[in-house]
Amino acid sequence: MPEPSLQSAIESVPAGAWGVGVSGGADSVALLSLLRTRPDLSLVVVHLDHETRGGASAEDARFVKALAERHRLPCVVATRSEIEPGISPLPSNTSARYRAVRFELFCRVVRERRLDGVILAHHADDQAETVLHRLLRGAGPAGLGGMSPRRTLGDLLVLRPLIAVRRDALRAYLKSTGEAWREDESNASLEYARNRARALLARRPKLIEPLLDLGEACEALRAWLDASSPALEASFALADVRDLAPPLARESLRRWLIQRGAPAGDLDAAAVERLLAMTRDAATAPRQHFPGGILVGRRQGRVSALTSS
Repeated sequence: MPEPSLQSAIESVPAGAWGVGVSGGADSVALLSLLRTRPDLSLVVVHLDHETRGGASAEDARFVKALAERHRLPCVVATRSEIEPGISPLPSNTSARYRAVRFELFCRVVRERRLDGVILAHHADDQAETVLHRLLRGAGPAGLGGMSPRRTLGDLLVLRPLIAVRRDALRAYLKSTGEAWREDESNASLEYARNRARALLARRPKLIEPLLDLGEACEALRAWLDASSPALEASFALADVRDLAPPLARESLRRWLIQRGAPAGDLDAAAVERLLAMTRDAATAPRQHFPGGILVGRRQGRVSALTSS
């Protein structure tokens, strides 16, 4: 029987049919093992072979297939090269591209298998890394909220029931059950910003709880801003923003940029601040570029997206 915190986390999953993202690492193997304790869940294992690490990712795929077979669960494995052609535009950033491919695979499996959504293994340490990563990239208070335990992305419902569970608790659970997992050596590479954040927190573990508290507070702020900030038209008047309090103006402009095609993950506070200045300071350049290849123009008291690439 899992410890109470793990049991409570898994009991938060509604009964039904769900895809489970399983990489083969400890976190996702623990998630699958815990979900299997629920007889009212129908599970489909979903794995993406990123075709990286000199063939090691193919070994991950074989491990996940064998894991699913051992537990008599249906399993869908796809390669990155199979999924990428269906994504347009494909992000140029490697991490963003891999996220987009995984998201597309999850969407396909949920749609084709008529599932309720997908369950992912993100946990509290991942949450702290996310907040730190966003902080280091210059995100403002509204952008520092962490991952939600339940979120709809497009038509895909994503659950993260382990988001309040620490990484060590998941590994301790696996060791108690004798369940094996695979280690991804690329997680130790400092080439990626996410890994650098993870390494920093490994050296300074006392930062984790304050980061989780910061993320929770900023998530509450983001929810308030989302509910309180007005939606802007594709071409909006300067007056629509001028009379708003700055936090509300920034949130409205942030959403406006995302709706025009700016990638949310690459939209830092500085970009939103530049757009805010365009709406309030006539001395700023009337035509400026923003993330996502968006050219924004100000003319005759209105702001519009002129081009998008």
